[in-house]
Amino acid sequence: MDKKFHTNLIVSSAPHIVTESDTTRLMGTVILALVPAWAASIYIFGFRALLLTVVCIAASMLFEYCYNKIMHKKQTVGDLSAALTGLLIAFNVPSSFPIWQAIIGCFFAIIIVKQLFGGIGRNFSNPAITARIFLFISFAGNMSTWPTTRLDATDAVTGATPLAILAEGSTDQLPGLGTLFLGFHGGSTGEVCALALIIGGVFLIVRKVISPIIPCAFIGTVFVFGFIATGSLHMALFHVLAGGVLLGAFFMATDYVTSPKLPLGQLLFGIGCGIITMSIRLFGSYPEGVSFSILLMNICTPLLNNLSYKFYLKEGGAKNGK
Repeated sequence: MDKKFHTNLIVSSAPHIVTESDTTRLMGTVILALVPAWAASIYIFGFRALLLTVVCIAASMLFEYCYNKIMHKKQTVGDLSAALTGLLIAFNVPSSFPIWQAIIGCFFAIIIVKQLFGGIGRNFSNPAITARIFLFISFAGNMSTWPTTRLDATDAVTGATPLAILAEGSTDQLPGLGTLFLGFHGGSTGEVCALALIIGGVFLIVRKVISPIIPCAFIGTVFVFGFIATGSLHMALFHVLAGGVLLGAFFMATDYVTSPKLPLGQLLFGIGCGIITMSIRLFGSYPEGVSFSILLMNICTPLLNNLSYKFYLKEGGAKNGK
């Protein structure tokens, strides 16, 4: 075979990006889309949210730099993927979370989940979401302690999240949809302001950085199951706005590496995330299920890719009369 022709057939692992600058531009665009949620978290939770995000970004980039240096690999810290992972880790923990524990989470995400599997494009699960589950299991107490917002009128230092209140059966104490939409309630640093997350998610869709299939399937499934379970449109919207559904649907379930490549696989992936999320919320012992749903569907991604390839090949053959 001609050598030139042979080299043209070499395909790298996902994401299939031509140059490093393209990767940097892509990651930079996602970070830009998260700026509204970051600004909202600082306004809602104060300086601690700013400090936590800066430390997580810096720690993640430092771990990636040191690993590449020690292993004599090409430096990839400039592609901003580590910075994005650090930002998402900060978004997935309470603003009061101990800094040293957050740094451990960054180490787990960058070194264990990402680099030991070969670096960007080769990890089997989303590093940030896996780190959140690791931190939840390792430091359950701190991961379940939610500081009140700066605008809270009470003297309390900590409070429950809307989903925790619902799990306790105190439906009369649930925050209103307006409160959930604006983010003035307990929760992880970057997941509370639905408005900011929707702005960022729509920005990514308009810029064609992500496909709308996974977010729409994920959010739509949560809404439908919430309505079926409660018979209430209000509670269906509550399940969409509360917890990490919007953050997960727009910014983590859509990860290029760990989500399906074709529309059918993406549709099934999003529906699967929604079903698992609501199953855990309604029948499990945890009030929230977004992280576990995305991780489990990440594991199913190769199967969904294979199913999608076979479906489209079959459809193409049928259309061609074969």
